[in-house]
Amino acid sequence: MPTATQITLTQPDMNGACCQALFSSALQPSDAPTADMVATAISRAVQRFGAGGCAGQMAQEFGDHPDAAATRMRWVRQLITPERATQRQEAAA
Repeated sequence: MPTATQITLTQPDMNGACCQALFSSALQPSDAPTADMVATAISRAVQRFGAGGCAGQMAQEFGDHPDAAATRMRWVRQLITPERATQRQEAAA
């Protein structure tokens, strides 16, 4: 007897989407990025790849270069924290 599968829809995680976009961007740790540079890099990555494309770029890197991708994601997650997001919003105002 078949069972019903429940589908749950969730709101997109903006923090996760920003991480994917920043991961996909050309911004590097050696750039010593400011809040404005991070915001610009995120915007440009989304414009270039789209939200789904950023996720795809990130997945590709984790498949091809898992160690380097993990290091980059740790760096990205340090830049995309709730405290830093607030700083970026205040800088943009």
